[in-house]
Amino acid sequence: MRHTLRGVLRLAAFLVAVPALADNANLHTFHCLHGCPVGAPANDGIVVREIYTLASNPLTKLADWVAYRVTPDTVGPSQQRNWAVDPALAPDETLEEDDYNGASAALHVDRGHQAPLAAFSGTPFWNETNVLSNITPQAAALNQGAWQRLEARENTLAVKGKLAVYVVTGPLFERLMAPLPAGPALHRVPSGYWKVVATADGRLTAFLFDQQTQRGADYCAMRAPLEEVVLRARLVLFPGPGAPTTWRPLDGELGCKQAASVRPEGARIETR
Repeated sequence: MRHTLRGVLRLAAFLVAVPALADNANLHTFHCLHGCPVGAPANDGIVVREIYTLASNPLTKLADWVAYRVTPDTVGPSQQRNWAVDPALAPDETLEEDDYNGASAALHVDRGHQAPLAAFSGTPFWNETNVLSNITPQAAALNQGAWQRLEARENTLAVKGKLAVYVVTGPLFERLMAPLPAGPALHRVPSGYWKVVATADGRLTAFLFDQQTQRGADYCAMRAPLEEVVLRARLVLFPGPGAPTTWRPLDGELGCKQAASVRPEGARIETR
């Protein structure tokens, strides 16, 4: 009976998106450590699946954030990329496969997973990572380079550390980028990405990636203070009352042995 009920709930979650919660209400799924992010637009659709939860923005047609949990049991050899439109969203709220036509040649982008395929290839639900609401037009050099290497370290940490690794990630829209050549008129290509990797024992490392990141770049050089990620993502990432006020770094466990570089100060208004 329990498995039957779970299956019904999973199907319901797959087929129905619910509106984003008000900022004073927290969504709790096991994908989110200390509550799911708050602060996304009120018309975002929250989609809860077996292996991730996301907030889909109907204007950008991309997820404002995606939260997932990697464990030793979820990781497996990468599976096929069978793209699918998100059945939980209305047709005008999400991208379709044809919207990516010509994008690779024109913009040098891949269909970049936010919740990664290999992290869930050990589960029966791996193909849910190929749903297009979990995909963004991500620079091929970034997707196949530093981004992929960080994903691999997340998997290694989960498997070798025998623990759950919690990740929340999303796009940044901080400068105007050329749109998908076959995409809808108001669609926006991200200028970069943020990602936060954390564990339940209070360790965390945050990252900021630009779309222009070189293929051979070291992801450790993309580390950033959590406060900077929060300000630039414009989200409260750990809204629950149990969230630490001070996190210990997860840098070493992610392969970052050197201290993170100091971030530059914000620009000042000079014109009088």
